[in-house]
Amino acid sequence: MQLEAITWQRMAERLAGHLDDDDEQGSGESGGGGTGEDGGGPEGRWRRVGIDGAPAARTGVLAAELADALRLRGRSVLVVAAEGFLRPASLRFEFGREDVDSYLDGWYDTAALWREVFGPTDPGGTGRVLPDLWDPVTDRATRSPYAELPPGGVLIVHGPLLLGHWFPFDLSVHIGLSPGALARRTEEAARWTLPAFARYEAETGPADRADALVRADDPRHPAWTGLRGGGSG
Repeated sequence: MQLEAITWQRMAERLAGHLDDDDEQGSGESGGGGTGEDGGGPEGRWRRVGIDGAPAARTGVLAAELADALRLRGRSVLVVAAEGFLRPASLRFEFGREDVDSYLDGWYDTAALWREVFGPTDPGGTGRVLPDLWDPVTDRATRSPYAELPPGGVLIVHGPLLLGHWFPFDLSVHIGLSPGALARRTEEAARWTLPAFARYEAETGPADRADALVRADDPRHPAWTGLRGGGSG
């Protein structure tokens, strides 16, 4: 696998440019001026980007850089962190606070993500996205207001374990760490999750499923494959 050294900012610019180019091609093919119902060009449909990686991979960094790059291009952007859709503690810890199976399959409210984040950005959707649902610190609903993402806007969802649920991403990036780097950069209290991420790598294969793979063992010097084409979920 060939990797190219790159900065986070430059990576974000390349991703933003890809989204713009893809939309322009779509506009040309459809005759332009599409609407949410017909899934036409950038004026008519939402784009959905997934940035996948363990908490130690700090997916929010690339999400923020990409959001900035897109806004400079005149695009509306909404960034949603998957950890804002954790399930209540009573459900997460039903089988103990360090249960690997629960972490993989029961910690994140994927049904709420489908309903409140992806559904509204489907063709014909409302664009009214709930940016978060649950505060894990207070273990209460956040009661955040809905955000209005206009047609042609870009939704960026980032966080762990995103590529095993068939989420409808137009573009996906996996930020991978070697086992050693993942262990070093994971907080002591969260190291019980390391077997979960090993299983995720083995069973889901996010490095192969994503449109771009980033290696970030040293976050100051990331490297990536570049875009490999195609959408994923």
